[in-house]
Amino acid sequence: MVNRFFRCVLTACLLVVGTGLSVPAVAAPTIDVSSARLGQHEDKTRFVLELSAAPQYDVFLLADPYRIVIDLPELNWLADENASRKKGLVENYRFGLFKKDTSRVVLDVGRPVKILRTVVLPPSSGKPYRFFIDIQETDDASFRQELAARRKQQQNTQVAILAPEPTPTSRKHTIVIDAGHGGIDPGAIGKSGVYEKKITLGVAKRMYDILSKNKKYNVILTRDDDTFLSLRERVSVGRHAAADLFVSIHADSIGRPNFRGAAVYTLSENASDDEAAELAKAENKSDLIAGVDMSVQDDTVQGILIDLAQRETMNFSVKFAEMIIPEIAKSGMQTRGRSHRFAGFRVLKAPDVPSVLVELGYLSNSEDEKILKSSSGQHRLAQAIANAIDRYFETVDP
Repeated sequence: MVNRFFRCVLTACLLVVGTGLSVPAVAAPTIDVSSARLGQHEDKTRFVLELSAAPQYDVFLLADPYRIVIDLPELNWLADENASRKKGLVENYRFGLFKKDTSRVVLDVGRPVKILRTVVLPPSSGKPYRFFIDIQETDDASFRQELAARRKQQQNTQVAILAPEPTPTSRKHTIVIDAGHGGIDPGAIGKSGVYEKKITLGVAKRMYDILSKNKKYNVILTRDDDTFLSLRERVSVGRHAAADLFVSIHADSIGRPNFRGAAVYTLSENASDDEAAELAKAENKSDLIAGVDMSVQDDTVQGILIDLAQRETMNFSVKFAEMIIPEIAKSGMQTRGRSHRFAGFRVLKAPDVPSVLVELGYLSNSEDEKILKSSSGQHRLAQAIANAIDRYFETVDP
């Protein structure tokens, strides 16, 4: 397995997750959102939520690209999801669960803006509670000045203990299963409207059930519900658990409906082909979509790819990847000719944990989507990857 000396040195540096967001001390009841709308006024754009209760909230700006992030208590979104999401300074907005007890709304703005005010109005004239935010165009220098001032106020960070420390006497192999996307980040959307985040969680849970029956394994899920995790947090789970394998589960979508089949990816500074590069670029946008401040995210692979531990880890990753595709082919899911590929996926960048990303198939293809949506299809795929895990440890165990 990966050189234990390097592992001890590398895992000694726990990742510090600093979001700077307000975390409610006590979980509040879920708040209903009955309406969400945009309004354009002479000198400002307004975003309004109608709510069943007065919310606590935190609002902040992000750059590259320009965004406004609104964190609220957990919301039950009953508003029309097909309502227009573009008006005035707002190009688009999205919403979803960001983490336990916190829902997030992200407003994409096409240019620098300043927040004029944020207000919560009590019920009146037949209207429920209303939260609204007014924004106005500004220049880039002013935008970044406000951004810097806010970050200065958010210097306090918190250490996220995301997985239990393995006991030193345990001889079990620790496997971390990462269900891609989640919460505010739905991932790819299938032909029928199914979200990738639901498919990946279904397969991940089935893998957990299968592998947990084997006493040789200690199995950890990065998420077991519809919650968002940043890419850095996902990597942190694997590293903190000193995992022997990290398996990230995904399902792609593409503009060619006839394109189908599963593939497995490992980490590399250089992509195996243009498609792998584009896929990595898309997957790496998960944090951006969810409104994570990328400027304070450090890259765990920076300066480590040339390290012997990283090289050894990548060799084990490739070895495992090459065992997965034959097992998936047996499950009934089509695989592509060049099924092991590589690119710079951020979620695979733990320098001391062999890691692979499994693209189960294409939700943009009706045949693949049918398999991925079905309980039997998810079970077959979960069993196939579990079989590959068994084969892998048979070869690496002394």
